[in-house]
Amino acid sequence: MVSGSSRLQVGIVGGTGYTGVELLRLLAGHPNADVVAITSRSEDGVAVADMFPSLRGHIDLRFSVPDVKKLARCDVVFFATPHNVAMRMMPELLAENVRVIDLSADFRLRDAAQWSDWYGEPHSCPELLADAVYGLPEFNRVAIRGAQLVACPGCYPTSVQLGLMPLLENGWTDNQRLISNSASGISGAGRQAKVPMLMAEASDNFKAYGVAGHRHLPEIEQGLGD
Repeated sequence: MVSGSSRLQVGIVGGTGYTGVELLRLLAGHPNADVVAITSRSEDGVAVADMFPSLRGHIDLRFSVPDVKKLARCDVVFFATPHNVAMRMMPELLAENVRVIDLSADFRLRDAAQWSDWYGEPHSCPELLADAVYGLPEFNRVAIRGAQLVACPGCYPTSVQLGLMPLLENGWTDNQRLISNSASGISGAGRQAKVPMLMAEASDNFKAYGVAGHRHLPEIEQGLGD
């Protein structure tokens, strides 16, 4: 649905994690956007400003349970959720002509079987994978502008592709001889209480994970192979 307002009406599904709150901060200061809905099943009814005091006076909303009918009134809906959430709501939102920007991994891979192998479950709407536009603007700006469904890239794929694509495009190397030594902070694992993420465990520390294979690997291979 497209509103008659000159300002975009924006909904956010999953607004309590690090990605969701950073998105809120960006949209709170956007001159052409109004956040009109923000969802969280676990924090239903809680004021956004009570959870994130830095947004007091900027976002006057309460978290609510996701409701496709209400979200369908928005011009744009963002998903700042774990994988397998966006794909379950996507068909209904797209049918209502809502533009969707998915920050999760649900639509990054074009191959449904490959997605299932890496994420451990069947993709619920594989027919939409081909319609998703990969949201790396440095290389896909024109297609993103007109897309109804944008699949935002993961953290490692973003850094690896931005670093290596110029080398490949100029013929300075080939995609069979690439090594990427990537690292991220613990916020990349999400806003959850786990022992390895405690400050006492992680501060001044560095450890390897996903050495045998990381979920972002097929996304990187797909991007560098195009």
